[in-house]
Amino acid sequence: MWSPDEFLNDLYDSQALNGQASKLKPWEQRKHEVRERLLQSLGRFPAMPEALNPVLLERQEKDGYTLERIAYTTFERLRMPAYLLIPHGIAQPAPAVIAWHGHGYGSREIVGLKPDGTGEEGNPGLTGHFALQLVRRGLVVMAPEIIGFGDRRLAAERSKDPRKASSCHALASRLLMYGRTAAGLRVLEAIRSLDYLLGRSEVDAARIGTMGFSGGGMIAAFSAALDERIGAAVLSAYASTFRGSLLAMNHCIDNYLPSILPYADLPELIGLIAPRSLFVESGTEDPLFPCESVKAALSALEGIYAAEGAGERLGSDLFPGKHEVSGRRSYEWLASALRA
Repeated sequence: MWSPDEFLNDLYDSQALNGQASKLKPWEQRKHEVRERLLQSLGRFPAMPEALNPVLLERQEKDGYTLERIAYTTFERLRMPAYLLIPHGIAQPAPAVIAWHGHGYGSREIVGLKPDGTGEEGNPGLTGHFALQLVRRGLVVMAPEIIGFGDRRLAAERSKDPRKASSCHALASRLLMYGRTAAGLRVLEAIRSLDYLLGRSEVDAARIGTMGFSGGGMIAAFSAALDERIGAAVLSAYASTFRGSLLAMNHCIDNYLPSILPYADLPELIGLIAPRSLFVESGTEDPLFPCESVKAALSALEGIYAAEGAGERLGSDLFPGKHEVSGRRSYEWLASALRA
């Protein structure tokens, strides 16, 4: 009787109805408005970026690749550390991928290191150490540390276990007070990471991809949607509809975009990547991004890619599993897409 569930359901339906006339327009007419609404929802971007001022922090020779840790300036007083994995014996310049970790202990998790970086982590966990899987396929891989995780947590969280404690809530809520969002800041840093990557002599600027897991999938999706220098994207455990996932259960606050629903659902935001290559993978038992929601998103994306005349550039894999990276088809798909 007192629950606000019906209120929220009616709110969604009314917002969808308000935007119905716009949503009935052909995709070719709509996509420019969708892009502008995404930019507005993410918050203000700086007019002039800071100089990158990159530095090399360390370099190690691994089995089959060189591992560098570098750092660069992204925005105002923010410095971003990242790992760069360079395969041994590649023909340079080579295709490259920016890999985005999800909630967890940060970039070390996907490059196979322990949380403190002192040694290798034997258990691949939910991420499958996917940065390692990609470098083994001959791709240069960059794994930045997303703000709010690992070494980039606020001081209040730095003494806590990085596997369990992030600064997402504190960052997202405080940024809202300035008309900014955690999602927007992370996408901005993704674009700055791409700026750095394109300055590396090992990298072919015409063959750049991105892959993200869960919250990292959001960064991969929106950075690829807004920056056409990215030619191929893999979204692992993220693509869905808003109603079927973010509005159906509790997610981290960093996933929510102000005022976006009257204008676009998540598949349309992801669809801004079209006609460039896109692959969606998701576990059939994923409790955070339910399979039916993923299927609905894929159906919408198929329509968008058909409208762009690029149906062959959309791939997917609904694998037996939960909220995790699979890679059973996505790794080779991404490598092939970037070598084409």
